[in-house]
Amino acid sequence: MSATSAGRTGAAIIAAAALSLVYLFVTVAVPPAATRVRAEMVEAARLMAAAESAIKSCRESRNVPIDPIADPNGTGLIGVEQSVITTSTGRLEAKRTTTNAAFAGLLVSLLDEAGVRRGDVVAVGASSSFPALIVATLAAVKALGAEALVISSLGASEWGANVPSFTWMDMEDCLRAKGLFPCGPIARAVGGDEDVGRDMAPEGRALLTARIRAAGGPFLEEPGLERNVGERMALYRERAGRRPIKAFINVGGSWANMGTDPDVLKLEPGLARGVLLPPPARRGVIQAMAVAGVAVIHLLNVRGLCERYGLPWDPRPLPEPGEGPFYRRAGRASGTVVLITAAYLVLVGALLAAGRRRFPSA
Repeated sequence: MSATSAGRTGAAIIAAAALSLVYLFVTVAVPPAATRVRAEMVEAARLMAAAESAIKSCRESRNVPIDPIADPNGTGLIGVEQSVITTSTGRLEAKRTTTNAAFAGLLVSLLDEAGVRRGDVVAVGASSSFPALIVATLAAVKALGAEALVISSLGASEWGANVPSFTWMDMEDCLRAKGLFPCGPIARAVGGDEDVGRDMAPEGRALLTARIRAAGGPFLEEPGLERNVGERMALYRERAGRRPIKAFINVGGSWANMGTDPDVLKLEPGLARGVLLPPPARRGVIQAMAVAGVAVIHLLNVRGLCERYGLPWDPRPLPEPGEGPFYRRAGRASGTVVLITAAYLVLVGALLAAGRRRFPSA
């Protein structure tokens, strides 16, 4: 073998060794994204558990009883079957399932997949039908260091935040008093049919309207879908300022967020792909956000969420925050690390193959 060939072979070996050091630094010295995300998931779950404890304590201090049969885990987030502010039917087991703090961890994972990072803005359309999912959303956004812009509606389906003396507004007050979450909603609505509670008892509509007006702040009362959605989108953009809205989280089945086209029921739970776009007159905020290029996270079909992401259905007792196979799966190597490993193996193989070609065996 000539000196030139030996030098080229040596150079190939040195390059492969240098590439190995770079790979080692990237995958070991720098923590992989999966490790970071898992830590944020656990933090969000712990925040949600603390919020549930605060709501339970607050509810008890106000002498609003917790039904041990409907709410065997004693979360304080389960309402009643019927009241004057009830809007529609609801499944008790689904409401109980969402009180699992792992839902906050799931939302961290979904927001991370949507590209949400520290300092980003997340728009939230929150129906009080699933108060636990609102808490999960607030916990996840805080754990990520992002900002939630929430528009909430106070009417609720069966077993949601439908206790007139302990609505979602009361739960918000409890959470703020404990300093768990920094801000209230950017606007409120009565909710229900046409976003003005046409499916509620008249006294329920009057009660929620009076409470929203007394609290101050923007009050959405527009029964026309296109105008209502336009008002919501304008509020989100105004509060976001120059920052882009990186994701929209829909909690529950709000008329204004879902729109009126039946195809919205085909939307997959979790991080939605391929949002169908009906004519503008039937579009809700979900479709408006999709048109604007914003990632949509859809939280309505609780059974579907559990099946898609491996969460338990109606667990008793609730799992401890951060425990269980759900979090272990989240700690596996991320797609980015897999791609880096594949690229490393290809490049090293190419360098060594080049060295062998220049130094043939006898």
